[in-house]
Amino acid sequence: MDKLTELSYALDTFYLLISGAFVMWMAAGFAMLEAGLVRAKNTTEILTKNVVLYAIACIMYMLCGYNLMYPGEAVNSVWPGIEFLLSNIDNEAAEVISVNNDTDDDNNVVYSKMADFFFQVVFVATAMSIVSGAVCERMKLWAFLGFSVVMTGFIYPIQGYWKWGGGFLDTLGFFDFAGSGVVHLCGASAALAGVLLLGPRKGKYGENGVIYPIPGCNMPLATLGTLILWMGWFGFNGGSELIISNVSEANTVAKVFVNTNAAAAAGVVAALITAHMMFGKADLSMILNGALAGLVAITADPASPSTLLSTGIGFVAGGLVVVAIVTIDKLRIDDPVGAISVHGISGILGLLAVCLSNEESTLSAQLIGIATIFGFVFTASLAMWFLLKSTMGIRVSSEDEYQGVDFSECGMEAYPEFTSEGSK
Repeated sequence: MDKLTELSYALDTFYLLISGAFVMWMAAGFAMLEAGLVRAKNTTEILTKNVVLYAIACIMYMLCGYNLMYPGEAVNSVWPGIEFLLSNIDNEAAEVISVNNDTDDDNNVVYSKMADFFFQVVFVATAMSIVSGAVCERMKLWAFLGFSVVMTGFIYPIQGYWKWGGGFLDTLGFFDFAGSGVVHLCGASAALAGVLLLGPRKGKYGENGVIYPIPGCNMPLATLGTLILWMGWFGFNGGSELIISNVSEANTVAKVFVNTNAAAAAGVVAALITAHMMFGKADLSMILNGALAGLVAITADPASPSTLLSTGIGFVAGGLVVVAIVTIDKLRIDDPVGAISVHGISGILGLLAVCLSNEESTLSAQLIGIATIFGFVFTASLAMWFLLKSTMGIRVSSEDEYQGVDFSECGMEAYPEFTSEGSK
């Protein structure tokens, strides 16, 4: 390996690791967002879920998930086979063909396989974080963690293999640059299955279609979480270019950053306008979800569209998500943080928008990819949720739900108002 290749290897490995660290920081964003959008009596439990699900994702992806998603030698384009304990990770250079598709060794760039594993594992945790917000305030902690094991170790990696591991969706021409489908639609599909079996929170819906709003306890915290997620998304999308060590790739990464930011900004403005038109108020929770919707939508392809088109994609996503949240609520599907709309509806929009600027994509391939990811993840998740419901139960008691799951599940409150001094 010559000096120039060594420098490229070091630079690309460093870029992938730093991008992965940015995505890991999104775990903090999800935790703060969800902690702000739940009621005070459920804050400790939602924080516990977010910390522990990240740990479970890291362990399960190490044990089997990575090798399911990126097998050394797959059985076929649908089933990758299974190996354990990172058996095909030896930290040797992982070859990535340069952008001109020249396979000559002098034109190849490389990065550490361990860096690739780290970058991929934080994406798994992101998909699982989507689920936690949708089922919050009434799901048993241990049922959720049990599902996390299966989701991060098996469900996510299998559908991820179909696209990013070289499976049949990749062969078909399905395009998903950074995960509008593989990550976000996947997480939303699993969340929808759980919510349908779990049912709405007590007091959320009344007779004759009446909907009772249940506001979150800490909007400053929710706003902080959104801004952390916005920042982390630069690693999410920018890092998905994988390399940065030549002029062409560096320019692409810069374009990805700009387009990602533009889509988020447009999502904010669109959500503000839509909320004002529908409610007559500047609804902060909708504005925050508008930013996230723009980010999710542009994730399918932030490299191909112009900045103006990226802004348009984000704008449509930001307006659509407000309508989607209201519509899903009217269907009596209780999603406290709007995760199904933000990550599912916006993910689908982003995957379809790929066809506007990416010449390699086709509408048929995108539709097949959307249907495949949703169908598999929803069905597999529904089966797992049903198994958990039939064995250990997935919902807390009515009394625990009324009092809040902080004390019943975690034994402590996030905002204790009174303390007992005990005997002196």
